[in-house]
Amino acid sequence: MRWILFFVTLIGSSICGREKFFGDQVFRINVRNGDEVSKLTRLVNSDNFKLNFWRSPSALGRPVDVLVPSISLQPVKSFLKSQGLEYSVTIDDLQALLDNEDEEMQYNEGQEQSNNTFNYGAYHTLEAIYQEMDNIATDFPDLASRVKIGQSFENRPMYVLKFSTGGEQRPAIWLNAGIHSREWISQATAIWTARKIVSDYGEDPAVTSILEKVDIFLLPVANPDGYVYTHTRNRLWRKTRSLNPGSRCVGTDPNRNWNASFAGEGASDNPCSEVYHGPHANSEVEVKSVVDFIQKHGNFRCFIDLHSYSQLLMYPYGYTVKKAPDAEELDDVARHAAEALASLSGTKYQVGPTCTTVYPASGSSIDWAYDNGIKYAFTFELRDTGHYGFLLPANQIIPTAEETWLGLKTIMEHVRDNLY
Repeated sequence: MRWILFFVTLIGSSICGREKFFGDQVFRINVRNGDEVSKLTRLVNSDNFKLNFWRSPSALGRPVDVLVPSISLQPVKSFLKSQGLEYSVTIDDLQALLDNEDEEMQYNEGQEQSNNTFNYGAYHTLEAIYQEMDNIATDFPDLASRVKIGQSFENRPMYVLKFSTGGEQRPAIWLNAGIHSREWISQATAIWTARKIVSDYGEDPAVTSILEKVDIFLLPVANPDGYVYTHTRNRLWRKTRSLNPGSRCVGTDPNRNWNASFAGEGASDNPCSEVYHGPHANSEVEVKSVVDFIQKHGNFRCFIDLHSYSQLLMYPYGYTVKKAPDAEELDDVARHAAEALASLSGTKYQVGPTCTTVYPASGSSIDWAYDNGIKYAFTFELRDTGHYGFLLPANQIIPTAEETWLGLKTIMEHVRDNLY
């Protein structure tokens, strides 16, 4: 108990400085038509109630998840009742979940300090993830290397792990994670995946054959400033931390900032919006660093972006309902990947193009990748379907990573066999 208190003191100063959500709840609201979606969207976009979409209205009429501050509970309930909108409470005390998460992190950090290990079944700070990337590169120098691709807005380094068995400018796969900072399961899954790649090379024939033909680049924290902010100030922060001249609101949605129908449907020109697209395409240095690296390399064949939550596997397009030229093949690959993923513990994923599976979204990473000649472009929305949302308990990290790996490996095998 004494050492737990020590670590609470050591790292608790940042946790204690975080925004609190006492009594805040997450509502799951059923919407049945466009009129109800419009009413709900106007409610959420109103400054009066300080609401936040956790899961936005979708093309298929899925339930919508909305974070409701405690102070707004009664007026929001009254509004929903007056509009005939049915709802249930999926999280009845957000702060209780956050407290559990903090307690678990502090315990795990203490254990790791004592044992000098990295617990892949725990959530970690940016520094711990970067240190583990360095450890992987040190442990497997003939296979892995840590490469700096740029700096964040707040001057934090951006690192990728490169996995390669040799050769210059070989065909390559890009694995992206953590572009939305509050989606902690994505960063955790990515660093687990990094260790899995080096552990399975030479042991798993599929992994060995993939790396004999292609290189893999893995960026576990695509939004380092936002990720640090989730640890120190606001666990539910989504965007970057860049300043917006003329606005009190900080940050841009880095997955609306790519040059793919930039500023189109599904993005906002309001800097205070969670889906603010930024002043221009690639305005966010984090996005530009990835774009510049991929374009300079010139031989990427696959781009996969890990997000949470909803259990979806999607492919282009997000900015239009028009089918991508390779939609049939992409759908087939995605369905096989979803089947492989489900084979471990039965986790069901929905498959389809972004725009018609969830909602229109312009300026996304996979649309940019596809439009720039990277045919195999996919987005995973990891566990769960809303019971915990962005606060997936740490005991689900390894089960999530293990099943996701089966989906990723299926896609990578297809890329290996179809080097167009």
